[in-house]
Amino acid sequence: MKKLQLVILAALALALPGPGGAASIQITISATAFTPKTVTVNYGDTVKWKNADKVNHQLVADNGAFASPILKPGDWYSFTFKNAGKFGYHDALKPALKGTVTAKGPPASVTLNVGLPIITYGQQTNLSGTVSNGQPNEPVIVTSQPYGSSVQQVATLMTGAGGSFTYVIQPSVYTTYNVKWKNATSQTVTVQVRPKLTLTRSSKWRFYARATAAPSLAGRKIYFQRHSQFGQWVTVSSLKLGPLSGRIFKVPHVKGTTYYRVYMTTNQAGLGYLETWSTTARVHFSK
Repeated sequence: MKKLQLVILAALALALPGPGGAASIQITISATAFTPKTVTVNYGDTVKWKNADKVNHQLVADNGAFASPILKPGDWYSFTFKNAGKFGYHDALKPALKGTVTAKGPPASVTLNVGLPIITYGQQTNLSGTVSNGQPNEPVIVTSQPYGSSVQQVATLMTGAGGSFTYVIQPSVYTTYNVKWKNATSQTVTVQVRPKLTLTRSSKWRFYARATAAPSLAGRKIYFQRHSQFGQWVTVSSLKLGPLSGRIFKVPHVKGTTYYRVYMTTNQAGLGYLETWSTTARVHFSK
């Protein structure tokens, strides 16, 4: 009884998919035929031939794709199919014995990459990728999901040489992207956005700071900072942005050269945005 159970388990193991979803298919070699004579397998599947005859046999693919050593009675030979096509084969020691394996191609897949994962509001970046068959004129659907919104289709692209594609994007807030080709969906890529924070001089004493994002940032706080001798940014004062998301202010009268910037925290930038800062302004007072 125990021996029968072991035989059943061994048979089930041959029929079940292997690691990664690949299957193992068994063909028996007898004195008169390969059984089954024709099989169809998926990409990555393995076919195993067992010599169940009382004499030697040797498998040879008609196109040279595979060839077994001489198989004595009870011997096995296996081959994993990683190319699509129809593979006829025969017994080199008994050419009248013939069989066929039809192998399907690999499953469709599509890659997706983003040029800049973090941008400043108003800046552009690009998506790029490749479809697995490497062919031009393949339709690829681009979908996006801005923060707080549902998924939306934004473009249908046609692949170019080598099955590649590129698409320019300008997200205004934290946004995730996918592309779809045939029944395949790419991995998700994310673009994060910083509000645009500018600092311009309106006079020797005065500066104008302005923050820009998709929503108005009026009433939010920014921080006026100086660069210390220890290489750190130190907050001088906090400033509340006016109705146009801007603020005019005076700089302190400090003898010598001082470097300033304005800074906005993530909390003040709001949901869907990162912290941000302006370019550096140099201020010099001789006395």
